[in-house]
Amino acid sequence: MCFFQLQVALQSTKPQQPPVLETNGGTVSPVDDDIDAALNNLQTTLEGSTIGTRSSDITSVPELKDQLRFLKPKRFTLKGYKKYWFTCRDLQLFMFKNREDMVHNTGVVMEINLKGCEVTPDVNISQNKYVIKLEVPSSDDMTEMYIRCDDETQYSRWMACCRLAAKGRSLADSSYETEKQTILDFLNLQRRAEEPTMNPDKLDIQLEDYIAPKYMKKSRGKLNQRILEAHANVKNLSLIDAKMSYIRAWQQLPEFGITLFVVKFMNSKKEELLGVAYNRIMKMDVNSGDHQKTWRFNTMKAWNVNWESKHMMVQFEEENIVFSCLSADCKVIHEFIGGYIFLSTRSKDASQTLNEELFHKLTGGWS
Repeated sequence: MCFFQLQVALQSTKPQQPPVLETNGGTVSPVDDDIDAALNNLQTTLEGSTIGTRSSDITSVPELKDQLRFLKPKRFTLKGYKKYWFTCRDLQLFMFKNREDMVHNTGVVMEINLKGCEVTPDVNISQNKYVIKLEVPSSDDMTEMYIRCDDETQYSRWMACCRLAAKGRSLADSSYETEKQTILDFLNLQRRAEEPTMNPDKLDIQLEDYIAPKYMKKSRGKLNQRILEAHANVKNLSLIDAKMSYIRAWQQLPEFGITLFVVKFMNSKKEELLGVAYNRIMKMDVNSGDHQKTWRFNTMKAWNVNWESKHMMVQFEEENIVFSCLSADCKVIHEFIGGYIFLSTRSKDASQTLNEELFHKLTGGWS
């Protein structure tokens, strides 16, 4: 519903011409400053930032500690969540049976390296469900684990921690607070208002513009009311804030920014999905979409295409993978990877000159 409420807000909010303020250097529009600030905040959210702002004690390493509930599903076994004490430090998640063991750092039940893992939210505010799904790379598959938090505040801390750690960034990273606030803002958008602030009879809502066809069959008569109730959460947003909130909500989706290809790995007879994102490649089940393995671009050494056999090889620090693409030309995947690598070399400086030669070299496959 958070997307529908923001769409209604965008359509019902009329842009207003802001006053122009006189300064010593000329005229400056406050909207321009708002846009620049919003774009900078968005860029920080997407990319994070390098380790910068630290406490006065440069030798201290930030650490997160809490009692959480943990579940590691096993086949043919019905078990619920069990409480453990957790601490996260330097991309490592440690699990202890009791608080004393955690304080003295003894009796570690499990140690999880969060770098390279897949982090997926599983949240239902009405049911007070705040779950973090971790898919941790193993030798031949992805191991699923679930961490359940008690409330929104605890969830935002640990979700931000896990997301940054998956990208290879610790709690010392200056984008941690921004990530945490973004998560809280997204949760607030999902809250259900007690009553709508707009009269349903005065607003013509075409459900086809907001709802996917597969959801249209369920509770069609109540959807208008639900959308207007959700709209109450964002009714006071300006046009720019509503647009930025929509973009941030879109970025919170588990499959945001992932392009899927049907491939066949070497020495394998079955078809599988290959997901290409801005910072990683994922091997996924073609039927269920479940993650099976993740390779990060920061561990990639090289990638190239055998144009005769139409096979692509990507070399990582841990292993090499070779596959053929069935749903598109291998050149397309090659261009995606090269394009993302090129974008990662760009700085935030707006005056930076575009290196066209490097772009064509990375995406075109010539040296």
